[in-house]
Amino acid sequence: MKLWTVLSLCVFVCAKHEHYTGWHSYYIEPSTQEQLQALGVILQEYAVDVLSHPILKRPGIVLVRPEHQHGFTKALETEGIAYRMYSSDVKRALDHDDRRMQAKKIENLARHKKELPYDNYQELEKIDEYLVDIANRYPEKVTLVTPANSFEGHPIKYLKISSTNFEDISKPVIFIDGGIHAREWIAPPTVTWAIHKLVENVTEPDLLDAFDWILLPVVNPDGYKFTFTGPRFWRKTRSINEDPSSITCPGVDGNRNYDFFWNTVGTDDSPCTETYAGSEPFSEVETRVVRDILHEHLNRIALYITMHSYGSMILYPWGHDGTFSNNSMDLHAVGVAMADEIQAKSLSHFPKYVVGNSFQVIGYATSGSSEDYAHSIGIPLAYTIELPGLGQSFEGFHLDPSYIEQVCSETWEGFVAGAALAGELFTNK
Repeated sequence: MKLWTVLSLCVFVCAKHEHYTGWHSYYIEPSTQEQLQALGVILQEYAVDVLSHPILKRPGIVLVRPEHQHGFTKALETEGIAYRMYSSDVKRALDHDDRRMQAKKIENLARHKKELPYDNYQELEKIDEYLVDIANRYPEKVTLVTPANSFEGHPIKYLKISSTNFEDISKPVIFIDGGIHAREWIAPPTVTWAIHKLVENVTEPDLLDAFDWILLPVVNPDGYKFTFTGPRFWRKTRSINEDPSSITCPGVDGNRNYDFFWNTVGTDDSPCTETYAGSEPFSEVETRVVRDILHEHLNRIALYITMHSYGSMILYPWGHDGTFSNNSMDLHAVGVAMADEIQAKSLSHFPKYVVGNSFQVIGYATSGSSEDYAHSIGIPLAYTIELPGLGQSFEGFHLDPSYIEQVCSETWEGFVAGAALAGELFTNK
């Protein structure tokens, strides 16, 4: 039986990533602000998929379809932007990643290891089971909320964690979500790890005394589940709308769907693009869930963080034009404090976190993001955290699963620092 399982997994893995046959990925490294801005235009012109945003003095990684590779590299050369190959065989690299993950899955099954893994990427069903289990085991602290089902009918679940059942309105609220971009598999484990640290392995009990917590590991369950069985780099939701092309090109970029300068910059009107902003603001049930949480607790949310990957960055508003909000000094100071705590526990070969205004750090504009929307409605501290990631070897593509717990534990230190400062600012406002 075990042999049949292994053979079946091998056949599945080998056939899974045919979609990416012929695709290349590249390191790109703009050396000036002008090159960074020119790059934004090139990326849009050639429908390039950005996996890790390039910034000055740090290369990014992009994914390019076969038919666009010649034009894309020529455009880079024209602008003098340095580039080199990251993976000349994306399919083979993804196949390698899958074999590594499946081997770990089989190992855990053989050891009868049932808990949520932090040595492998977490599947949707396992995360949902964990949320239910935590709510059942700790009813005095944890409430499971399922406000809606996704477009395809998957329940969108989050936990409210509190020592006072959210009844003490003097306590600030910390809200953290992950998984709006389906392919960013390292994001949900950082949120489930936060649950673990608040409820199961409590080392900072004051965090429950001082704060109420809302933790939503997977905003986009349809897309997240799809990436485990379909195209690995799927980014969007899985919805369709009245546009006929959405049937063959379903989904919306959830992090372009919020009602703040919606569909003005850094987006696309075509459903077949990665940054399609949707037919209207909040067209997606997934983004409406986040919106409703923000508004329900608006007067108490001191800190909102949305988890993404990759890039080792802590970004804050405004992303649509690069201007600074009235709260920019606090945003920067708290962002730096989070980065410092993460860095203190980080591995030496992980990139150092960069903190700053979203537009100014990545060099081009984005509109309709949850970070900007949250800040626009009055959340004083709102951030996008781009986690470290991507493979360091020539065989695989993604962050080795053996690093997942490291990323989660170091990110938790950032959460702790951010919450403490957010609480002080909330109390003194």
